[in-house]
Amino acid sequence: MTQTQPLDLAAMSGLDQLMAIRDGLLPPAPIAETLGMVDFDGEHGSMSVSLDPEHRHYNPLGTVHGGVISTLLDTAAGCSVHSTLAPGEGYTSLDLSVKFLRPATVDSGRLTAVGKVLQRGRRTALAEAQLVDARGKLVAHATSSCMIFA
Repeated sequence: MTQTQPLDLAAMSGLDQLMAIRDGLLPPAPIAETLGMVDFDGEHGSMSVSLDPEHRHYNPLGTVHGGVISTLLDTAAGCSVHSTLAPGEGYTSLDLSVKFLRPATVDSGRLTAVGKVLQRGRRTALAEAQLVDARGKLVAHATSSCMIFA
């Protein structure tokens, strides 16, 4: 029986870390399990994540809560920045600005957030994310500024 060595996160690039999560070599973030996020994938500078809306995601108005939508957008934008990190680098979100364009419900079908890095410098990065429903209609848009650190 061969034992696998634990992954050395400090030696991995941000993209390698995220792909290890996608491939099941690292556990997903607890919030992803809590909300039921699926289809986490991407490439350098762009990440996506999806969610099938359920009644548990609803606010009192009978639509998907803005916090759930914001979390999907934050995940896509933030992980897009994460995918650009060199080994030993980290980041934190400085802000998230969300524009809600239409309500989402279980009838919206799968919601997919796609993020991309717009600008990446040594100390800061700017990313955006768009959330679309199963018909490709834009539900919400966000921008996020992130600070990069060693």
